[in-house]
Amino acid sequence: MTTGVPTSTAPRRRSPARTFLPLAVAAWLILEIWLLTVVADVAGGLAVAALLAGGIVLGAVVIKRAGRRAFKNLSDTFQQAQQGRQPTPQQPGRGNGLTMLAGLLLMMPGLLSDVAGLFLLLPPVRAWIGRRATRSLERKMASAPAGSFGDAFQQARIHYPDGKVVQGEVIRDEDRPGRQDGPDTTYRPPLTP
Repeated sequence: MTTGVPTSTAPRRRSPARTFLPLAVAAWLILEIWLLTVVADVAGGLAVAALLAGGIVLGAVVIKRAGRRAFKNLSDTFQQAQQGRQPTPQQPGRGNGLTMLAGLLLMMPGLLSDVAGLFLLLPPVRAWIGRRATRSLERKMASAPAGSFGDAFQQARIHYPDGKVVQGEVIRDEDRPGRQDGPDTTYRPPLTP
């Protein structure tokens, strides 16, 4: 019996990211703990607790401000669309995603994550990372083979924004023979799925 799937397939290689990502996360956690113990030995446990609490508070403020800005941008876009104007596109690095990531990094306990969060709050760093992420995503979408998820996503986004295709025929009222002014009183069958 043939199913269309070859029976002798070579074992798939594990990607380097799947191999090294858990090691990198473990190394990062060990380094964070080590740095916290070094700072606790030098400045005391109360200073470490104050640093961690300050990072949590600052991260919460950053996330709250980015959320408000995102909601304001969304409402401005809706207002522009209602007025019939084309919404203005945002430049890479000007969105709120990287700002929220900075807030999350600040809220995570640890000194390295706090430093990374503070760097992400700088507009030039955010713009640089946004440009690199956009270029990387565009390269991956362009190099995706036909029939892949990236190709399907791009086709759906370009051709059918909501993903629904309804087959039908358009009949304009002024093209009907025997058109009458006033309410339409002819029988119409109910729509069935």
